[in-house]
Amino acid sequence: MTRTTYRFREQTLNPHTGEDAERTLFAMECKGCGESSDGTEWGEDGSAWAVEHLKANPGHLTYREHITRSYRFEAGAWL
Repeated sequence: MTRTTYRFREQTLNPHTGEDAERTLFAMECKGCGESSDGTEWGEDGSAWAVEHLKANPGHLTYREHITRSYRFEAGAWL
């Protein structure tokens, strides 16, 4: 019979901010018709899109924000 020893390591999930991280994107979606803005790095751009969409579609009053952000695990101490 073989004997095996295991070591465990703490891991922490954090937003990935390194140079190789994908950029964070913000987009707005109209819940009335499903149309959405293009994802941009600036949250205000989605708000501006929603204002313009409301002007063109006065009955579309509810929106959803989508945020796409990279995360990665970072190794911690060995247990």
